[in-house]
Amino acid sequence: MSYYRSTPPRGGWSGGESIGLPSVTPVNKALMIACGAVWGAQVLLWLFASIDISPFLGLVPVRVIQGWVWQVGTYNFLHSPVMYSHILFNLLMMWMIGGDLERHWGGRKYLTYWLVCGIGAGVCVTLAGAYRGVTVPTIGASGAIYGLLLAYALYFPDRQILMSFLFPVPAKYFVMIIGAIAFLSAAGSGGDGVAHATHLGGLLAGWLYLRGRRVRLAAEIQYQFSRWRINRARRRFDVHEGGRPPRDQGPRIH
Repeated sequence: MSYYRSTPPRGGWSGGESIGLPSVTPVNKALMIACGAVWGAQVLLWLFASIDISPFLGLVPVRVIQGWVWQVGTYNFLHSPVMYSHILFNLLMMWMIGGDLERHWGGRKYLTYWLVCGIGAGVCVTLAGAYRGVTVPTIGASGAIYGLLLAYALYFPDRQILMSFLFPVPAKYFVMIIGAIAFLSAAGSGGDGVAHATHLGGLLAGWLYLRGRRVRLAAEIQYQFSRWRINRARRRFDVHEGGRPPRDQGPRIH
């Protein structure tokens, strides 16, 4: 997959976007460094000590139910130490779409959303896996990244994403396609080692979070509009806030 802007940013091209490349924002950069550093430690432990930390920090549904609750957060930062495409793909997607979302929301909201999607996806995997007695660890930031893709499609629906590095597809349709693929893959999974439930969980957590924010925003807009109408009516009929004015002075208070 790849990405390019459909329109130049406000104020023209500058910095890392002079050739259409997304710039790296602070929180997104910190998350990418954290994922890369943990992956580097995994590789070193695997190569020189034959130690695999995924059973302890990856998400094992049965162990989470038994009390290892930290795994629903730590699994996001682990990636396969032998399959390099895993970490490269996830970091690439974060680099391509994370910056625009962080600039749109701000760093704190971007971090909150990233964690909500990642942890929410982990909860979904735990619920689905514990029922089946799954003891194989799930690792990777794919749940958080699928949540980012959903938000990107909602806020930048007409931005182009190259599917399989070949076909430009608007972000809104791209998310529909990958969502359908994740659903069909989860329904017909034959033990291929890919935690498709994580992808679906990231989409679901992101949708619920954004829907909640939009509901609160809509309520706030409705409240402010009602206040504006009331104040407008008060001015029209000379209605004023406050106590009683001096006798025979000023407008009557209704």
